[in-house]
Amino acid sequence: MAGLLGMRTITEGRLGESGPGASVAARTFEVLLDQILTFRLKPHEGISEKAMSEALGVSRTPVREALARLAGLGLIDIYPQRGSMVAPLRIANLEKSQFLRESLEVGLIKRAVESPHRADLLAMLKGELAVQETFASIADDRRFFKSDELFHQHIASHAGFPGIWADISAAKLHMDRFRFLSFPRLDSMSVVLGQHRRIVDALEQADALAAEEAMRTHLRRIFEVLEIVQERYPHYFEANGPAGKRTEADGGSSVERQPAV
Repeated sequence: MAGLLGMRTITEGRLGESGPGASVAARTFEVLLDQILTFRLKPHEGISEKAMSEALGVSRTPVREALARLAGLGLIDIYPQRGSMVAPLRIANLEKSQFLRESLEVGLIKRAVESPHRADLLAMLKGELAVQETFASIADDRRFFKSDELFHQHIASHAGFPGIWADISAAKLHMDRFRFLSFPRLDSMSVVLGQHRRIVDALEQADALAAEEAMRTHLRRIFEVLEIVQERYPHYFEANGPAGKRTEADGGSSVERQPAV
């Protein structure tokens, strides 16, 4: 139960972030989700409803409801007579998550190219690029990651579907989980920044095909470091053999061994 150590301190502020209108179950879910995505609660780690409720300062009911919801998302495994465990990393979940995100965001960048508000979007994206350049130069990966999220959120909000980012966030949960392990330890802020620039350049030129391809390449970046992540953190993965190599014929980039950056 190492992930529970210090959880009360970690989550006291977080439980209040949702505002007074949010239910205890919803706030408990947000906290546990964050713990899982950031590996404070690690794959295969057992979760005691009693210990969790005490750590969070809530009753068992919202914890039980949150765990059931997380199980529905594939982040918690619930076993009869054994209780709940944080789900291991599963390649199938990553591939599905990445596929959903790519399908949504490639469609959105095409709509953004055609948007009458493209100039406003370009200004916002260029502002994020400048911010990312600064964060990359000082190796501030946490704030770079937040700016990365805003970069994609701006595109979504300017493509005619302001509320679609919630759907993308849900779709990319498993992708986010893998990415936490790869960025920035195995991935490079400079590579991500370069990919963002190519998206902006294509958008500025109103080249929908180039914008779609730049977005597709960017969102498949995770597969280029997947094998290294699996080799470095084998104990986090489901014990079902090594990850298969993705090839161009499979619709993805081939996985190559790369030095850590």
